Amino acid sequence: MLDTSALHVDAPDQSALDFRLLNDFQRGFPFVARPYAVLAERLGCSQAEVMARLASLRAQGSVSRIGAVFAPGRVGVSTLAALAVPPERLEAVAALVSAHPEVNHNYEREHRFNLWYVATAPHAQALAAVLANIRVETGCPAVVAPLLREYHIDLGFDMHGREAKYRHDCLARKQPARMLAAAERRIVQALAEGLLCVERPYLALAEAAAVNEAAVLDYLAAWLAEGLVKRFGVIVRHHELGYRANAMCVWDVPDEEVDALGARLAAIPGVNLCYRRLRDGAAWPYNLYCMIHGRDRDAVEAQIFGLRAACGLGEYRGAVLFSRRRFKQCGARYAAAAERALA
Repeated sequence: MLDTSALHVDAPDQSALDFRLLNDFQRGFPFVARPYAVLAERLGCSQAEVMARLASLRAQGSVSRIGAVFAPGRVGVSTLAALAVPPERLEAVAALVSAHPEVNHNYEREHRFNLWYVATAPHAQALAAVLANIRVETGCPAVVAPLLREYHIDLGFDMHGREAKYRHDCLARKQPARMLAAAERRIVQALAEGLLCVERPYLALAEAAAVNEAAVLDYLAAWLAEGLVKRFGVIVRHHELGYRANAMCVWDVPDEEVDALGARLAAIPGVNLCYRRLRDGAAWPYNLYCMIHGRDRDAVEAQIFGLRAACGLGEYRGAVLFSRRRFKQCGARYAAAAERALA
């Protein structure tokens, strides 16, 4: 068993209510007219207090939004990409990359390829155009690593440091994208910034999307059942919660072995994300990825050493890229991408 103590949050400066709001409702958020009243009943406090605390947590940055995490590639297309930026140009180049609305994550990491971002677009041609524009604007060497298979992606972040309760079929193939109906596109667009902290947030969402409240609730439940949405709830920001020793680990694994190793790696406690991506030539030969989020770098490095041994990854070429700075983090603008595709 690997040490997961680095993933435990004592959170002495957080109230018990704040901690539970951050930890307990990252998935399974109620699809009822007054969801905050349901949370209040579970927490033994008032609805007004729940709404006030969530609004405060969002204002201070601990909560990114309350909403949907869409399955990769089900609405539009996306990819992870990176640039090798001279250190003296990093902030300027990061600003150029972040200015693209298609970019929703943008981080500095410890590597020659030091600026990593995620871009989303309505279709492959549009995504290729965004990536090409970024290359031209920045003039930096680039790698592109689209997702091939997910082993464990964004099923919630247990701040107690316990083994994840929610695992799925690690060898399940990525599902194809599907066309959204007009009402669905409007709901996704209205949901981009998350639910409001008001008594009837789904009604507010429905009014913004020009549909009725019952339709919003039906669509959200159907998306979750279909797998279009992986989870619906409180989306936290790790850095603001003290998880500042965050590492992306990559390996060059033979294609015939990567799925078996990916499944083993995804099952290890403390591995928050695990997936297979396309290599990008000699510049970036890696195809197996995982993310470890921790509060202490030494503990995270010890955990990486342990998972290498547990999965037999020591024999493969690899790299560990710790995060340095976050330049941008927001929800992907799926609906905007879908609308552009129909224009």
